[in-house]
Amino acid sequence: MMKIIPLSEGTFTIDKTKIFVPFDTSKDILNERPVGSLLVEVQPFVVITNKDILLIDAGLGFSVNGELQIHQNLKATGILPEQVSKVLMSHLHKDHAGGISKRDRLGNYKLAFPNAVFYVQQQEFAFAMDKGFPSYMPEEISVLHDNKQVIWLNGDGVIDEYIHYHVTAAHSPFHQVFWIRENDEIVFFGADDAPQLQQMKSKFIAKYDYDGKKCMLLRQQWWLQGNEEKWKFLFYHDIKTPVYYGG
Repeated sequence: MMKIIPLSEGTFTIDKTKIFVPFDTSKDILNERPVGSLLVEVQPFVVITNKDILLIDAGLGFSVNGELQIHQNLKATGILPEQVSKVLMSHLHKDHAGGISKRDRLGNYKLAFPNAVFYVQQQEFAFAMDKGFPSYMPEEISVLHDNKQVIWLNGDGVIDEYIHYHVTAAHSPFHQVFWIRENDEIVFFGADDAPQLQQMKSKFIAKYDYDGKKCMLLRQQWWLQGNEEKWKFLFYHDIKTPVYYGG
C-alpha cells in the first residue's frame, strides 16, 4: 500500500503583488490585509511506493533558521532530502516550485534534492523563464536548465510504467496532473486544477486560472471518475482535507 505524507507549509495571504505572507488563522484578521487578499494553504506531498520516495511539487522554498522548510518537514517524517528519488512538478508557479532549489553561501542555486530525478514539462519551463516575476521566480528555477537530474516531458506519457501524467493547460498553459498507479491503488494529484476538496463539489470558476471553465469541467469529470474508481485525491491547497478517499 502506498504511503501518503502531507507536508503542510501553513496558511498565507496573497494579493495582486503575488507575495505570500504568513497568516495565523488563530489570531490574524483577513480584513486587515490589503483589499482582495486571498487565503492560500500550501502543501506538497510525499508518496512512498514500492519503487520510489516521490515528492509531488516542492512548496514555497521558505527557509527557517537557514534550512529549507520542506527539508525540515521531510526530516520530521523520518525522510532525508537525499532519499527522495523522484520530484514530480505539476507546474512552476513559485508556491509550487520554490523548494526545488536552495542557495549556497556563495549565492549559487543548487537542486534541493541531490539524488532525485526531476520531471518537468519543457514548455512550462520555457514559459516560466519568459514570463518571470511575480508568478515565477526565474532565478530559483533556472537551475533546471541543462541539468542532468532533469527529465524534460513533452505532452502526456508514463514514467516507469506506473506514474501517468497529462497536460491539461487549465490552471496555467502547460499545467500537468498525475496518476500514480500501484497494484489496485490510484493516487491522483490535480495540483491547481483541483486544489481543494470543496472545489470538486461545486461549479466554481476562478479568475486566476488560465482557463477557469476548463478547470471546472475537469474537476467535475475527475470527481465522478475518481469516486467510481476509488482514487485517493491529494489537495495541495487544502490543509483541512489533504487526502480524500474516493468512493
